[in-house]
Amino acid sequence: MIKKIKINELKIGMYIHDFNCSWVDHPFFTNSLKISNQMMMEKVIKAGIRELYIDTSKGLDTDLKTDQIPQSPPAPLKKKKKPVSVAAEIGRAVAIKKEAQQAVTGIMDDIKTGKPINTDKAENVVENIMSSVFRNQDALVSLLRIKQADEYTYMHSVSSCVLLSTFCNYLDIDKKLIREVAIGGLLHDIGKMRIPDTILNKPGKLSDIEYKLMKGHVKHGLNIIEQKPGINPIVMNIIAQHHERLDGSGYPNGLQGNEISKFGQMAAIVDIYDAMTSERCYRGRLQPTVVLKKIFEWGKSHFDKELVQQFIQCIGIYPVGTLVRLENGYLAVIINRGSKDMLHPTIRVIYNTKKEHYIQPYEIDLSKKSVGNGNSKIVGYESPDKWQIDTGAYL
Repeated sequence: MIKKIKINELKIGMYIHDFNCSWVDHPFFTNSLKISNQMMMEKVIKAGIRELYIDTSKGLDTDLKTDQIPQSPPAPLKKKKKPVSVAAEIGRAVAIKKEAQQAVTGIMDDIKTGKPINTDKAENVVENIMSSVFRNQDALVSLLRIKQADEYTYMHSVSSCVLLSTFCNYLDIDKKLIREVAIGGLLHDIGKMRIPDTILNKPGKLSDIEYKLMKGHVKHGLNIIEQKPGINPIVMNIIAQHHERLDGSGYPNGLQGNEISKFGQMAAIVDIYDAMTSERCYRGRLQPTVVLKKIFEWGKSHFDKELVQQFIQCIGIYPVGTLVRLENGYLAVIINRGSKDMLHPTIRVIYNTKKEHYIQPYEIDLSKKSVGNGNSKIVGYESPDKWQIDTGAYL
């Protein structure tokens, strides 16, 4: 039975059917889950939720005691080397971005002119990208979110490489495998070099014939990479499957479910995230929070639900570099996603919207309770373009 309860009635062992709030206002990646330990209880309470819905057929009812079920402790987290700060990594990330752009442009131009693919260039780029990601993933991820429409094809490849490296690292995948996945991300769109520029750069909607030609880039990419001996199957799968969808609605082969490899599924999530958060010749970029919400919704059919949840946790609901509005009307830039609570990151406050002027920047860690944080709750994201704010300058 579905029952509405007040937050003070919530107990360990209850199954939450609906949090009764927006998906960005609670700290979990699904609207329904079982409260299995005290840590989960505290997260719900800290989110400020006053009422929610429970399913008594899947968990405890309000008239049962919490001591009737065991309270399992949270699973221990694997310790990772503490990353350097974004500020410490940003300089190296800028240099790596420039180097990667030049390398990918060279690789793509070689393919356009019929030359064999230069995998040595790709491998060198990947090594540098992985090193930066391992030091601090947010520096490169935030930098590469800003790209011009006319450089999209090249920089999308670099971004996909960075995002896949980041995603794999978050999942504790072996570094040797990350390397192959990252190469796959860097080369996943090489088949577009066989697509006419008039279609790639068309400012409007593609016709049915043009869209059919565009979808051919996957098979073109496979044909190109197959000419190079010794390519890892992981790379092949990413090129072949980054447009496949779990429900069979993708292309080129309409694969379903487990017919799509795990890395192919990860590449599909990364590909659409970067595409939608980028400036395109036919539309403006969408804010990361909007795109993550859409991907979360598509997780019911297009993408693996668990992988989607893990990607959101990896990137953060408000990724580093996102411009947000605070309850007091100030604007701030996310400078640290927050390792324990994505709804309470560290921010750098920079602008007063009420007086319409910049202020002396100052930082607030929203995960720490203090008197000064009273009006600093994030109420939503803002478009940097609207306010003409270069968020990268404040990282």
